[in-house]
Amino acid sequence: MQIDDIPDMATLRAHIDALDERLVGLLAQRHALIAQAARIKKRIGLPARIDDRVEEVVANAGRHAASRGLDRALIENIWRQLVEAAIAQEDRYLNGDRP
Repeated sequence: MQIDDIPDMATLRAHIDALDERLVGLLAQRHALIAQAARIKKRIGLPARIDDRVEEVVANAGRHAASRGLDRALIENIWRQLVEAAIAQEDRYLNGDRP
């Protein structure tokens, strides 16, 4: 079904809800990858925050957003929050908590 073929708000909302569920699933996968990053960083002695990598991840997200016609600044802001949460997750692990 094409977006323009969605006939009513109930159907539209169902599509949005299904997409939100998929997005949460992707975020759960990202969380698992961050947990693995924390384990690797601990093993090789890297800190949770690597500023150059933070900027690279945010810039990549902004570039992908712009190429799809999205507001680059908005997506970069969202990604900064996502990255900060990931760094906090890694910090917890590196300080003795398990992710």
